[in-house]
Amino acid sequence: MSGIVLFMHTSLDGFAAGTKGEMDWIHVDQEIFDFGAERITKTNTALYGRVTFQMMESYWPTAAEQPGASKHDKEHAAWYKSAHKVVLSNTLDPATLTNTTVIGKDYAAAIRKLKEETTGEILLFGSPTTAHALLAENLIDECWLFVNPVLLGEGIPVFKGIQQKQSLKLLKTHVFSSGVVCLHHELLHENK
Repeated sequence: MSGIVLFMHTSLDGFAAGTKGEMDWIHVDQEIFDFGAERITKTNTALYGRVTFQMMESYWPTAAEQPGASKHDKEHAAWYKSAHKVVLSNTLDPATLTNTTVIGKDYAAAIRKLKEETTGEILLFGSPTTAHALLAENLIDECWLFVNPVLLGEGIPVFKGIQQKQSLKLLKTHVFSSGVVCLHHELLHENK
């Protein structure tokens, strides 16, 4: 059975985005791209909420062909093109999408089935609302949180609606030269 790994940037005070979805405070550079790519390229399944998926679709399919495309743009665009994409949405039309599965109602059962049928990890990129829903169903197995050295004060939280204590086991940490720290945790599902 496959596991779901949450990949998310966070402020030090626990927000995934500002109050209007702003993410201009997130620090990314080649060091962080290379670090993430090492993990990302080991899987072929990406999971998104609708908003994040539409943002990704607006950029990655043509990113490699743009003038001045960076090494990261070229590498991630190639991965994105070949990866199977799964999107939680009640409004997207799957007939208009390539290599993409849309899951609407009864998402918990569909995600459990996806985990059973998938070889390798399933990476959940950003998508805080989707992360909240999957955490409530004990469907996230690991978190890679990229903690940025910034305080937002308010915004969209990384974790929301936690009904009971959730224990985590720290597996690794990595400090980048920018001051961003990656915390890699396993979620311990005692109540599964």
